[in-house]
Amino acid sequence: MLKQASRLLSRSVAAASYKSVTTRAFSTELPSTIDSTFVDAWKKVAPNMDPPQTPSSFMKPRPSTPSSIPTKLTVNFVLPYTSELTGKEVDMVIIPASTGQMGVLPGHVPTIAELKPGIMSVHEGTDVKKYFLSSGFAFLHANSVADIIAVEAVPLDHIDPSQVQKGLAEFQQKLASATTDLEKAEAQIGVEVHSAINAALSG
Repeated sequence: MLKQASRLLSRSVAAASYKSVTTRAFSTELPSTIDSTFVDAWKKVAPNMDPPQTPSSFMKPRPSTPSSIPTKLTVNFVLPYTSELTGKEVDMVIIPASTGQMGVLPGHVPTIAELKPGIMSVHEGTDVKKYFLSSGFAFLHANSVADIIAVEAVPLDHIDPSQVQKGLAEFQQKLASATTDLEKAEAQIGVEVHSAINAALSG
């Protein structure tokens, strides 16, 4: 019965969505109201159950895109265990995208960029703060907000060059002696990350 209700609901919503697809405009803002078409379709199929809430029900509306380019870029820089920067207004951020170093200024075109091991620098006037990132993603929004999510990051001035050299040598040795695909992959990742840190420190 539940499968049949699910099919009926999906048909009703699909039909309603098809009718309204030409009238809906693309927007960078989250909807502030519940989709009435979905609720009506849900009540027809399951009148005794409340419709489920979507993630947008729990989110605050995104700030609107300004009519003119702002003078500052707002940066949110988070790791799995902490928030390094929250709502920080800066002049520019340079991120290590998988396609190369990417400079982000206020008014940057909306983009999602995959991050590779490398240096992220945050520029605020003459002050430049550098971090080494292992990997992650950057979400650049039309309202001059940059959300940068990294798996691991550390300020560049906290890295010990001698430990980097030691780690690089160890992983190169592991790569040379690896016998399984898993061992080779793990060793290769270690070599790439330590090589990127070493290049960042020397250059």
